[in-house]
Amino acid sequence: MQKPLIKSLAIFSLAAVMSACSGNRPASLGGIQTSLDPCPESPNCVSSLSPKDDETHYIAPINTSNAAASMKQIAKYIDQHPSAEVIVASESYIYAEFTSALMGFVDDVEFLHKPSEAFIDLRSASRLGHSDLGVNRERIEEIRAALVTK
Repeated sequence: MQKPLIKSLAIFSLAAVMSACSGNRPASLGGIQTSLDPCPESPNCVSSLSPKDDETHYIAPINTSNAAASMKQIAKYIDQHPSAEVIVASESYIYAEFTSALMGFVDDVEFLHKPSEAFIDLRSASRLGHSDLGVNRERIEEIRAALVTK
């Protein structure tokens, strides 16, 4: 085979592998939300709605005295993050996708505020794979820390 053909095949193969890492956007995300989906059994998801004794999946919600301001700060943080895209943002719900730089894995991240509550529920889950190596928990803690410093 000639070098240009081999190079073209390599680029095509890499592109196919990279696009396979993104998976399909879950149909249950992005619409009008009153709750967040539960985490799957795999250790690639964290949620404030998981049982507190579930050390793999549970993460504390974001406590806030001003939910509207906190939701705006979360949306701004995501908007400024180089690997993230806000898909839906309203006063009470944010849905974003974070894409890993190396392999193009996509994580779905949600924040939901119910007007009667002084906290924001959240969920961050990998679309594909079994383990996320703690990436989802780390991301949420980074967002939480960014809110505290503002």
